[in-house]
Order: sequence, then C-alpha cells, then structure tokens
Amino acid sequence: MSDERRLADSLLAAIGETAARIGRPVRIMEVCGTHTVELRRQGIHSLLPPGITLVSGPGCPVCVTPAGYIDNAMALARGGKALVATFGDMLKVPGSDGTSLASLTGSGAVKLLYSPSELSALARRMKMPVVFLAVGFETTIPVVLSALLAARASGLANVLLYTGFKTIIPALRHLLANPGHGIDGFLLPGHVSVVIGPEAYGLLGEPGGRPGVITGFEALDMLLGILLVLRRVARGERGVENAYPRAVKPGGNAAARRLMEEHLVPRDDAWRGLGVIPGGGLALRPSLAEHDAEIRFALPEARDVEAPGCLCARVISGTALPADCGLFGLRCTPEDPVGPCMVSSEGACAAHLRYGGAA
Repeated sequence: MSDERRLADSLLAAIGETAARIGRPVRIMEVCGTHTVELRRQGIHSLLPPGITLVSGPGCPVCVTPAGYIDNAMALARGGKALVATFGDMLKVPGSDGTSLASLTGSGAVKLLYSPSELSALARRMKMPVVFLAVGFETTIPVVLSALLAARASGLANVLLYTGFKTIIPALRHLLANPGHGIDGFLLPGHVSVVIGPEAYGLLGEPGGRPGVITGFEALDMLLGILLVLRRVARGERGVENAYPRAVKPGGNAAARRLMEEHLVPRDDAWRGLGVIPGGGLALRPSLAEHDAEIRFALPEARDVEAPGCLCARVISGTALPADCGLFGLRCTPEDPVGPCMVSSEGACAAHLRYGGAA
C-alpha cells in the first residue's frame, strides 16, 4: 500500500470518527467550481460517511453570470458594431430566449479565445471594436486586466471589456445572511485565496459565521479540508483555517490585489440565482472608461432571468442538488444545456452528470 493510500485511509477514518461524534447530518459547501469537479472526479463524495453532504456554491463564474449579460453580448454581436471575443465556456450559455453565442460563431461576429493575451493581436487585425467578455473571479481578473492594459499601452483603442467580474467575499456574506442556508461549513477556494489571502475571510469568524477551510485540489488536500471543517463543527468553532499553505500565503498576492484596486471599483452586481449582491462585482474605473463596453454601447443593466424548470439558481446557492431538477440529464445535457450549470467545465450539473452526485 502506498504512503498516499495509507494517509487517505487515515483521513477517512478520522472523518468517520468526527462525523459520529457530531451525531447529526452536516452540509459542507465547496465554494469553488474546481473543487466541485475534483471532489466528484476523484470520487471523494462517495467515500464520505452517511450524513455528510457536499453541496455546490457560487464559485463557477460562468454559472453566476446572469442571462441578461448574455443577452447584451448577443445584441452586440448581432448589431455588427463590435466583434465579441470570449472563452469557450461562455459560448453555450443560453440567454433569456434560450439562444447562445454559439449560434453566431458562423457569422464571424463571435471569436473564441483561449487566453486574454490574444486580445492585442486580434484587435490589430480589426477595424471595429473588439469586446472581450470579462467574466471571472479574483483568480482571472488580474490576467484579463493585464491584457487590457497591455493593449492600451500599445495604442489599441479598439480593445474593450464587458465586465462581469465577481468577488467571492460578498457572495459568502450574502449566503450567510440567508437564515435558511443550512450550511455547516465551507471548503474555500484555493486559487482565489492565493490572490486575496486567508485574512479576507474574516467574516466567517463573525457572529453568524461558519467554519471555513482553504483547501487545495488533490485528493489528500480535499480530505484534509473536510476533516478540518468537521472538527471545527464538532467544537462549535467559527472562522477560517488555511490547509493550503504551500500556495496560499498571508496577505495573498499583493501585486494582483494592487492591480485590481488601481483599475477597478466595487459595484452592486446581479448574480444568477442570488439577486443583486452589494459590492459583488467590479467595474472599470473612469480612467478606463474608453475601454468600457457598457459605456461605449450604453448597454442596459444585465437582468437575472431563469429558464422555466431550471434549478441552476438553487444549485449554486446550495439549496438543491442537480438531481433534484426535473430537467437534469433529460432535457438538460452538456450537448443541449438549459442552464449554465450544465455548460461550464466547472458547473455542478455537468460534474454531477459525468461523475456522480453528492453522497
């Protein structure tokens, strides 16, 4: 037996003992979309004792982007005034009328990019504005922002962002403010925490808070994270614990945070299924207004619209499992998705369908 297997068995035994000591069902939310996928791909959910349920959270940026954002992007592409550039996950997300940007790729109005670093080269070949769908959390935001600043420094005035940036702490505060959330603890996102640092989760130690553990993405990382959450639940402790110190350091990434603070400003923003979250989004500062697609094209506020029968909004708030949805795996599949939770590579529904759901 390998050392890794012995350690995994030891962690699982400790998880079982701690769960028995708690003596009641426990719901742990994995906030990060990558955790959602890895917990199921590696079979962690199937190894946990009865009564320990893993539920997904709002950590998939594509999933929390409101349908109205897609509607606005579709209008830009159809209007012929701009080329819309995006990552692949956004192509198949349905707008409020059920159509997606994928339906426009043949028209040349939509361009798939693999990295924001491609923006400058693309803009040099175009006379019209190139609007990048800037969707992501703190992990992605500095990379996208750096690409915009590089284009600006090169004199490319036709590079614009349609910002759908989201920040994780306001979303956690919103979840905790819901008296019916039923969450006992959180597995906190490793990638985001590299940027924001463990200190950012101070709200978890406040009255009404919950235990949260910053966790990596290997099987042993996630098992340790679950164990540490359960131990805090058993002791009745709130607050954050960093179980990913090899990547997440005190203070986070100061350079990335400074870049965001210098060029972005918090704003109230619509999240799919969660409504408008105060300070939940980031917008370009006025100094970058000429690169702001919302200003340039007077885009309307993105509305949050849910397709009939789709439970994506409840899935990403932890109040439903994908299999609770009557469309799951039947009307809604990765090939023909109804909601974004089935579209994204980090979406809970796509992960549950491919690897199996919560235990």
